[in-house]
Amino acid sequence: MRYVLTTEQMREADAFTVQDLGVPTLELMERAGSALKAQAERLAPTGKILVVCGGGNNGGDGFVCGRLLLAAGREVDAVFFAEKRTHECAVNLSEFMLNNGKVYAEIPDGEYALVVDCLFGTGYRYREDERTAAAIRKINTLKKRGAKVLSADIPSGVCGNSGIAKGEAVDADCTLCFGEIKAGAVLADGLDYAGEVVRADIGIVLPAFDKEGHGYARLVESTEVAEHIPKRKRNSHKGNYGKATVVAGSETYTGAAYLSTVAAVRSGAGYTTLLLPSALFPLFALKIPEALLKRTNDGGRYAFNEEMMAQIPKGAVAYGMGMDVSEEVAKGAEYLLSHHEGTLILDADALNSLAAYRKDGLSKLLQNAGCEVVLTPHPREFARLIDRPCEEVLENALSLAQAYAKAWNATILLKGAATILTDGKRTLINTTGTAGQAKAGSGDVLSGVIAGLCASALNGFDGAVCAAYLCGKAAELATADIGEYSLTASDVVGYLGKAFLSLRG
Repeated sequence: MRYVLTTEQMREADAFTVQDLGVPTLELMERAGSALKAQAERLAPTGKILVVCGGGNNGGDGFVCGRLLLAAGREVDAVFFAEKRTHECAVNLSEFMLNNGKVYAEIPDGEYALVVDCLFGTGYRYREDERTAAAIRKINTLKKRGAKVLSADIPSGVCGNSGIAKGEAVDADCTLCFGEIKAGAVLADGLDYAGEVVRADIGIVLPAFDKEGHGYARLVESTEVAEHIPKRKRNSHKGNYGKATVVAGSETYTGAAYLSTVAAVRSGAGYTTLLLPSALFPLFALKIPEALLKRTNDGGRYAFNEEMMAQIPKGAVAYGMGMDVSEEVAKGAEYLLSHHEGTLILDADALNSLAAYRKDGLSKLLQNAGCEVVLTPHPREFARLIDRPCEEVLENALSLAQAYAKAWNATILLKGAATILTDGKRTLINTTGTAGQAKAGSGDVLSGVIAGLCASALNGFDGAVCAAYLCGKAAELATADIGEYSLTASDVVGYLGKAFLSLRG
């Protein structure tokens, strides 16, 4: 089980370990430096090593690493890139120099097999600083010349909480996280800059820890997904695997209805129904032979009432994909929240329409829902729902998703390069997927998969977690065959079967 901590949570864990358990900071630094040394030797078994250190404890870790490498007979240079230093950093700088370590004020010219990046750590906050930017560029230049790059805790220039890199950032081959994985290493730009993410247990103890790990996010593991996907009995029939309904589409976005429905069909539901406006009905006749087709009751769009609800069986409903934004769509979402029994997945224009026409009463509407609710916004849609700037959402994705999931009594699946999934108590981060999914239709497929899984076996939270993992895994498998540029949402649907099969390994 791999936990993911914010900067604040890691500071609390450090303080608890040092102050409550009595482990000296210098001892933790020695352990961190030793772990760095081991990774350095793995990445660069031979050749000269450069350790680039700032003045904080992250820099102190680097000087310990450098001293231990010198003791092992390696050739090591160090750069001290700060005017101020913590006590612990100063102690280990002196120890490095006493062991004949060379310390430079700027990154020297030369050939290095490895650069160990210990400039900033998780406490980094972006500020315009050309000297720092130049140092990071120099590290990245050394990488282009063939050096490996190992970052301590987080690549310098990447925010430890959000994973956002607002300026220059170190392009690491490996990031070694001390204690627990840092959020910034697996979110946003961190996925591009961190490289391989490795955890080193250096004896930091998490405070207020319980068996379920409440309060700490963790990464989605394939074994966990496999455990949630039940084995289907040979002696069973379609009625054993539930009913999924997709309510989607408009004359502009016919593909959204198609992609969501075929994804639901591929994800285990015994019955899948597509409910769409009459004007679109001829386009879908025999298009998805495995799905039932039903018209909206008014012969037009989505005017929900008792007659309309009679067409929607108990089970899982995915609503909002490709509908366009309108008050009518908002009314449909409102009606489903009040009357549906089962799991309701609200995506795309359902969210945008609620934000536009029901924002004032949204919290009450969600809190009083008669069904299990899964919201699947991307950051801009989430920003509209909570009436915050999108930049604020990106910088505080974890905490905001957790807070609103708890307040709304809903599962929130916040899309991104990594997907955040939370019900306010449990929080998981899914990192499967590729850049090829950054195309129209990916969200429609995800909603369909959630509906199929929830119809057949799973609750809303587990269905969302498994769907995020499976869609990402399907994209990875497809990308291996056709590449990111050519990947389409239809390809992801086509590889869902292989994604399910991968869970058997």
